[in-house]
Amino acid sequence: MSFVRQDVVDLAARWREAIIAAAVAVAGGWLVWLGGYLLVPLGGLLLVLGASWMVLAVRRLRFDQPGDAPGVVEVLEGQISYFGPTVGGSVGIPELVDIRLLTLRGRRVWRLKQADGQAILIPVEAAGAERLFDAFAALPGMDTAALVAAVRSERPGTGTALALDTEVRQVWRRSERGVVVR
Repeated sequence: MSFVRQDVVDLAARWREAIIAAAVAVAGGWLVWLGGYLLVPLGGLLLVLGASWMVLAVRRLRFDQPGDAPGVVEVLEGQISYFGPTVGGSVGIPELVDIRLLTLRGRRVWRLKQADGQAILIPVEAAGAERLFDAFAALPGMDTAALVAAVRSERPGTGTALALDTEVRQVWRRSERGVVVR
């Protein structure tokens, strides 16, 4: 028998990384408060580390979209793979040249395109899609705040409308010279 409601346990589990980061920052602040030649620099380091980690953890949480889209996303050894019920595929992270967020028939999907033209579509709500945040953040010039903003925006008309109930939003693109253009 549990004395804590299940929805509270689920919420704490979802926010666990941000809670741990906050605990590290608080521990750093406590060490700074204690003072001393050793504790102040160590506490300052922990405070900065915890605060930076917390910003990243909150961005990861905002990137993760609840839902039950079909398929599973796997990010392993520089490769993003999507295993869907009818389609799937994989792309290499170093070979990515374009990332777009599409809205097709009411469902939002990532379109990841390689230099050779191969592209895959991954639903934003697919199982494991939260792993894409770290893979995308590793791309040169990726603005993680803009990435989270793209996922969080649900206003119609923020991208280019192609047809009825279809929207395209470019999130990241690599230029020919290796310089990222947004």
